[in-house]
Amino acid sequence: MEWNEEYGGSILRNSSSKVRWSGEVNRRSRLLQVALYMAGLPVMVLLLGAFSVLGNEVVVLTQTACQFVEAEGIDHHFNSKSADSCRSINKASQDKRLKRVQSLRLKAGDYVFRVKNRDVPYELGFWLRGAGLSRWSLPGISGGGITTGGVRDYAISLEPGEYRYSCPLNPTPDYTLIVEK
Repeated sequence: MEWNEEYGGSILRNSSSKVRWSGEVNRRSRLLQVALYMAGLPVMVLLLGAFSVLGNEVVVLTQTACQFVEAEGIDHHFNSKSADSCRSINKASQDKRLKRVQSLRLKAGDYVFRVKNRDVPYELGFWLRGAGLSRWSLPGISGGGITTGGVRDYAISLEPGEYRYSCPLNPTPDYTLIVEK
């Protein structure tokens, strides 16, 4: 596993698999985390498994104004004080930006999406759902309330298929997630 500085150090990449934007923890470490948690030491669990939550892979996503940084590979440093401002920014720039975005690819399984609000001056959230008609058949998750500097975890068991993720509160483009068997 290597620390990837390409995107400001916020991504762990496992060079031995196709999983991107997530870290892996070995089985022994996961068992230790469970034992510590059961013993009432959840703080130690967080320290030992910064990129694993009781065995689930963690996908770290950082939001700045109008975008997810990891998805676009760059922080555009948009200046937005409201959702309306992001709608205008995205209307003018998202087609060009999305041409450079690659789909996030994961294997089916249990994940925690750890969403960070780096510097957006209003509350934001996260919405993951199936693409198109599969929105009704694939699992999804959503929530808000992430204030400036805050972090929130969203646990989900992903099935194979094509998904979209975005933030409707800090309007971002719809990014693609492909889940494979």
